[in-house]
Amino acid sequence: MILRLLSLFILLFTLSGCVEPPYTNLDNAQLQAALEKGTPIFDIRRPDEWRQTGIIEGSQLLTFVDGGGKLKPEFLPTFSQKVAKNDPVILICRTGNRTSSLATHLIENMGYTNILNVRHGITGWLGDDLPVKRL
Repeated sequence: MILRLLSLFILLFTLSGCVEPPYTNLDNAQLQAALEKGTPIFDIRRPDEWRQTGIIEGSQLLTFVDGGGKLKPEFLPTFSQKVAKNDPVILICRTGNRTSSLATHLIENMGYTNILNVRHGITGWLGDDLPVKRL
């Protein structure tokens, strides 16, 4: 009986990791296609990160959180002014973790409907030797 319960728990835990996020993840090819269509891209990293790696040409730079992980108070009002709730928008950070959290919040709490997350962030972009603009 205990073995059955343990097996059920492991199965449920494993399946819970398979839940699709409420946003769309993009690989680099999909990102390039979205950029070619004119979809705006917001790089939500910090200025020191932009300088360290460069940015994707055309990125709008808007820092989401400070170095300590605290939300920048101007982020949400500025983002809301620039992006309509139903318009597609691409989010990119260093590895995709910050944008994943932000994308979920924008959809689940703020009513956005078309958030595109760069799955591996600028790290993945650079890993494929794709171009960046140096700041």
